[in-house]
Parts: sequence; C-alpha cells; structure tokens
Amino acid sequence: MKNIMLALLLSLSFLGCSDEVTAPVDPQVVVGKSLESLTLNDQFEKPHTLSADTKKVIFAFSKDMGHMSNEFFEKQGSDYLSKHNAVFVADVSGAPSVIRSMFIMPGLKDFKHTVLVIDDKAKAANYRNEAHKEEIMIVDLNNFVIEKIEFVTTAEALDKAL
Repeated sequence: MKNIMLALLLSLSFLGCSDEVTAPVDPQVVVGKSLESLTLNDQFEKPHTLSADTKKVIFAFSKDMGHMSNEFFEKQGSDYLSKHNAVFVADVSGAPSVIRSMFIMPGLKDFKHTVLVIDDKAKAANYRNEAHKEEIMIVDLNNFVIEKIEFVTTAEALDKAL
C-alpha cells in the first residue's frame, strides 16, 4: 500500500510540469506580414492596438531582456517610446500565474512608460523567435507591415536601433 501511495504521489507531482505549447504556432513576426491586428493589454489592463504611426515594436521574451529594456526606458523618460513611434511588449507568459499577479504585474505598474503584456503562452509562441528568445526583438513597421526584424542584447544597441 505504501508503494502505491508513493507512486501516486510521484505521478501527481509531475502533472502540469510541461512548459510546451501544444497549440500550433502561427508565426506573426514575418517580413511582409501586418501587425495591424495586434491588441494587447498594458500593465494597467487597458487594451492597446497599434496605430498606423507605429514605426517600431520592441519585444522582450526573457526576464533578463525585459529588465534591461525597462531600465533603459525608465532612464529615457515617460514619453521616449511615443516620441520614437514605438511600443514595448513584454512576454510574462512563462511565469506562473501566482508570480505574475503578485509580483510581476504590480512591479510593471511602477514604470512611467507603457508596457504591453503578453500573458498567454500560445499567443507568445506566435510572436517569439525561438532562436532569439534571449534577445530583444525590434520590429520595424511601415503602415502596420513588417519591413525589418532586428535582434539586440544591450541597452546601447537598443538605443541605436531606435
């Protein structure tokens, strides 16, 4: 009986441990494709869509790149992104929901700049480039259409790209 209970307990401990997205991935960040339909909530849960004036979309898919980007934008002032016709998107979908709601989202609310948030793993997979997920992805737009995709890893390179 002890062995059965131990086996049951062990098997239950592995339930829900997979981070794999099982839904098919539909790549959204492809040169020539439009991001007109991209709608995300900001850190205050207010929905945002891109405008035709948006020239850059900056994506951070890792914790380190998100922190580095937010630190960079904080030093620039609250209107830096809007002056550059840019938006910043942070993927927080990899964090457990308890961590997101107790720590990440309240922390994002402290920033003066707008942070658009991806909190769904399936949606994040459609925008993430797995080969560059530890880098900041900068997407250049012209009237919603992707013209160029660039990857950077430093604040200096991010500044130069904007």
